[in-house]
Amino acid sequence: MPLALLALAIGAFGIGTTEFVIMGLLPEVAGDFGVSIPTAGLLVTGYALGVVLGAPLMTVLGTRISRKRMLMLLMGLFIAGNLLSAVAPVFGVMLAGRVVASLAHGAFFGIGSVVAAELVAPEKKAGAIAMMFTGLTVANVVGVPLGTLVGQTLGWRVTFAIVAGLGVIGLAGIAKLVPDLPKPEGVRLRHELAAFRNVQVLLAMAMTILGFGGVFAAVTYLAPMMTDVAGYADSSVTWLLVLFGLGMVAGNLIGGKFADRALMPLLYIALSALAVVLALFTLTAHNKIAAAVTIALIGALGFATVPPLQKRVLDQASGAPTLASAMNIGAFNLGNALSAWLGGLVISAGLGYTAPNWVGAVLAGSALVLAVVSATLERRSAAPSLIVAGTAPVEQATPVHH
Repeated sequence: MPLALLALAIGAFGIGTTEFVIMGLLPEVAGDFGVSIPTAGLLVTGYALGVVLGAPLMTVLGTRISRKRMLMLLMGLFIAGNLLSAVAPVFGVMLAGRVVASLAHGAFFGIGSVVAAELVAPEKKAGAIAMMFTGLTVANVVGVPLGTLVGQTLGWRVTFAIVAGLGVIGLAGIAKLVPDLPKPEGVRLRHELAAFRNVQVLLAMAMTILGFGGVFAAVTYLAPMMTDVAGYADSSVTWLLVLFGLGMVAGNLIGGKFADRALMPLLYIALSALAVVLALFTLTAHNKIAAAVTIALIGALGFATVPPLQKRVLDQASGAPTLASAMNIGAFNLGNALSAWLGGLVISAGLGYTAPNWVGAVLAGSALVLAVVSATLERRSAAPSLIVAGTAPVEQATPVHH
């Protein structure tokens, strides 16, 4: 793997840290600004919505410049947003800083996925994408716990200043290591938008929303579930999240390895197992050891779908993949927001803190159904071309995996 992937992974590490570290620092931020915890929670919601809106906006703005230059500009935006959060005099300014930083998120991962795939041979594309996303998963194991610890001991402003520093390192790495790949000739915004007329691109994004949404339906309410149901102490939640992060790292690497060999079978297995494990979490949440194992499995199975889904979008939008790739990152965050809302509804309905696990299982199962539909449509569209080309009948043809 080329060193340029390391620069992309460092940028992803910083972005992953700033996205999730705020969850552990909400009490400190709320106390400093004199706002309620729910109001401070807007820092999470605002970031997620900024990712969804920023992914297409920043990608469209970057269609006329090279991908390397756009990645550098996005890291500059990320640095500015985190510095603004670090020095914010009032809550509204910090919220603005969070939104500014979030605008870089979707486009960075979207454009970064395209660049990572172009740096390696075709049979290694999913592995290269997974290498970049490793920065995001490691952030949940290292960056978020350390950032939370620093924020609780030295102040949350120090955390965001450090994250801005990570952005500077990522920017320098991209400038030094990422080659200035030529901008594809003839690609304009209308070509990028044309990818969304491909039903396979839309199906892949829907799988992203539902599949990863299933993960966050459970994880969003992990803290009250583990303290009130499993009986863990409040202080144990951080280490349970680290366990979830370790599962994410493992799942991401496994997904990247096998997506290059059998993409759709990997999605079948991962989504099926994810739906089953989420359903079982309603039972295992009542036992400390079983709950801990289940949390790691959810992280692993959930992130095993990320490289294949991202590669699926790149493959299906191969003529103009940048906007579709960025929009798929927005789809992950849209799934997070949707599943968190649905999980909150079932809790508010009095069904208990384990009820969101059932929501997650249904969402993951729905993503599996879409995967089967997608593969079926692909086989049907491929069959006539095989016959016209004079090949053997369809039932004797080589199965299509991508």
